Amino acid sequence: MARSPRLHALALGLCGLMTTTCVTVDATPPVTNQVTDWRDEIIYQIVVDRFEDGDPNNNFNVDWTRPAAYHGGDWQGIIDRLDYIETLGVTTLWISPVVRNVEADAGFASYHGYWTQNFLDVNPHFGSLEKLREMVQACHARGIKVVLDIVTNHVGQVFYYDINRNGSPDIVFFGGGGNGAGSQNPDQPSSLRRASEWDPEYDSRGVQGFTSLGENGPAPVEWVYQPEIGRMPPEPAEFANPEWYNRKGRVTVWESGGILSSPRLDTLICEACDTDPGAACVPESGCAQATRFAYVREQEMLGDFPGGLKDLRTELPEVRAALTRAFQYWIQAADFDGFRIDTLKHVEPGFFEVFAPAMRDFARSLGKENFFMFGEAFDGNDALLGHYTQGEGVDSVFYFSAKYRVFDDVFGRGAPTARVRGLFEERSTLDDRGQIPEDDPTLPRYAATPKRNGPTAEGGAGLASDQLLVHFLDNHDVPRFLYDFKDLRRLHLALVYQLTFDGVPCIYYGTEQAFAGGPDPSNREDMWASGFRTDGETFVHTQRLTNLRRTLEPLRRGEVEFLWTSDAPADAETLDAGVLAFARFTPEQRVLVVMNTSASRASRTRSADAAMQTGLPGGTVVEDRLAPGQVFTVQPDGTLDLELAPMTARVLVPR
Repeated sequence: MARSPRLHALALGLCGLMTTTCVTVDATPPVTNQVTDWRDEIIYQIVVDRFEDGDPNNNFNVDWTRPAAYHGGDWQGIIDRLDYIETLGVTTLWISPVVRNVEADAGFASYHGYWTQNFLDVNPHFGSLEKLREMVQACHARGIKVVLDIVTNHVGQVFYYDINRNGSPDIVFFGGGGNGAGSQNPDQPSSLRRASEWDPEYDSRGVQGFTSLGENGPAPVEWVYQPEIGRMPPEPAEFANPEWYNRKGRVTVWESGGILSSPRLDTLICEACDTDPGAACVPESGCAQATRFAYVREQEMLGDFPGGLKDLRTELPEVRAALTRAFQYWIQAADFDGFRIDTLKHVEPGFFEVFAPAMRDFARSLGKENFFMFGEAFDGNDALLGHYTQGEGVDSVFYFSAKYRVFDDVFGRGAPTARVRGLFEERSTLDDRGQIPEDDPTLPRYAATPKRNGPTAEGGAGLASDQLLVHFLDNHDVPRFLYDFKDLRRLHLALVYQLTFDGVPCIYYGTEQAFAGGPDPSNREDMWASGFRTDGETFVHTQRLTNLRRTLEPLRRGEVEFLWTSDAPADAETLDAGVLAFARFTPEQRVLVVMNTSASRASRTRSADAAMQTGLPGGTVVEDRLAPGQVFTVQPDGTLDLELAPMTARVLVPR
């Protein structure tokens, strides 16, 4: 193929800048699939190693009997199962990371892809670069887009902290009668602790070395060369620079409510709040909450991810530039249509103000518009999530707030359906930049999702971030919905909501086969165990819903209007307990979605003195697309009084 001189120079430039690994790329601009509106897409998440084994030639270090080992799935397996994927009706694949990883650590394998060792080389367990390209091209030929999972926060466990300076990774003990040493942080209440030099506790000063004579400054970083398990200094070689890492040790606190009280933490709060200890340590104190929140955020952004994953110093311009070049390479190398970004909240938001526009600009230079980036911030605090979607940051987030408050609470536990409306309405309570208001530095844990600053001429998704929230029931980091709630009816009803509500739905592989695995690694089942059946009850139900979403524009792009919600728990003795009804509408069409979340009682779309207003003219006949042939007529006053059996839904479309 003829090469574009400009892009050929770019490919050579990548090799020159990243000295130890030079992977040449056919720089001819790819034939890309354009995405007009990402709300039209239905994402299907795949853990490559667990989906399908299409090529036994790359099955090394495979052990099907161990849940935490490689199992043999690969990119050829995805190619082999594209008929199945297309039949399900999804339109975009999100695949797990493709880069070379540290092979194994502490008896666990890197089949998931999050232990980067080489940013520019493929994981040989999954195939070659040519096979990866073939897979993406095969998807594009069917109109299926491909989103790549990437990690910008950390690398794998490629070095240890030589705390005792003996040149080997040890288990070390702090305290116990000798000179004080180890983390001085307030969330470390005990003076006697055991720590691994691979993964010591967080220390705001940086991990400190010590001997019997006491602390002696920052612990040296020791790179490891163990090629038999892929544990080697990271590549490209510039990443093998200790100054590119924060070197503060492992995060030990999580989310704003995650710190237990301790005398040292109380002292820190008292000093920060300039008040007496009793008042400062009251949990409801705004200053105390703000101090805890700030301390958690410090750890989250600067600490190593648990498991010894070394935190990159992403505030450095040279680190930002290297990560930008690395992931621009993957856009060009394999023609990806977007990125899902791992551990988003563990990177400072300012990084994405540089990284995200650089990715959009580069993708556009290849002829790829609307390159989509959504991040995983494992948090239900919308105010925090908003920091990452503001300005030129990422386009969207994996929406944990809805996972916690809607899918689990309402559909799983039968909480009042008014909570669905509440979460939706809270999105508009922040300012446009998603900043935490000065008069309330902590905000409720489930605050609002901010909007982007509107469409930008320079690109991005061209939509507000709260229009592009990625909704999920299951994923690889949480127990399956069926593991927690055991009721197939609840799963089916939650799928109705997911595939008819606003945003971008994301189905985790195996949900359509009613997989019910528990916490990691049990929720990363082998997909081939299902036989890829397309006649099962949950598959057929999911397929029906994906077809409705694709064919009814309001379900993808329509505005949302809530028609009926209940303040009562789903199984309460009231007429409307469990009812959730909303309209999705465009100027041309209005669709009504009505469901009953009660597991035991029939419910009606009315109270004692009023029925549900539909927004449709009296006499309109609506048909239930989930049960074709069942029709209802809107009353002259525009109302519709429906009775719904337990755990059922209707999608009503005017004839």
